[in-house]
Formats: sequence, structure tokens, C-alpha cells
Amino acid sequence: MEELQLKDAKARLSAVVDRAVGGEPTVITRHGRKEVVLVSFEEWQRISKVPSFADLLLAFPGESEDIPDRVRKPARSSSDTSR
Repeated sequence: MEELQLKDAKARLSAVVDRAVGGEPTVITRHGRKEVVLVSFEEWQRISKVPSFADLLLAFPGESEDIPDRVRKPARSSSDTSR
């Protein structure tokens, strides 16, 4: 992944965009700090549509009886943790 200073990215914006569209993201820095990553719109759409944990749980293909019962024993006391 290429890394460019902001001033250089401005001067070469068309080339930087072409690289991103071609699948090569570019890190853009300002005052030596990494500030942004330029990626193609297609890549941004792909990575921004990550399902939430709740969506993953709701998509579980099994039946409710496939999930084992929760063991409800009390939490350990502080004396249990000393060895």
C-alpha cells in the first residue's frame, strides 16, 4: 500500500484515484500522521456492509434446541482466584 503526503496526493489525485479503482489503496498522511486511506467506491461498499453481531445471531441456521442451555452457576469469589 502506497503512502503519500497530502500535498503529493493533491498533486497526483487523478493517479491516486486510478490506483484505488485498480484495487491499490493509498494511505494519505498529514504532518507525518496517517489520516485517511483512499479506496475505490466498490471496496468501500464491500467493507462497510459488515453485518452486526445481532444480524449474525439472527441468521443462525440451526434450531433453538441446537444451542446448549446456559449454565447459571454463581461467579467465583475473590478467594477462589488465589493460587
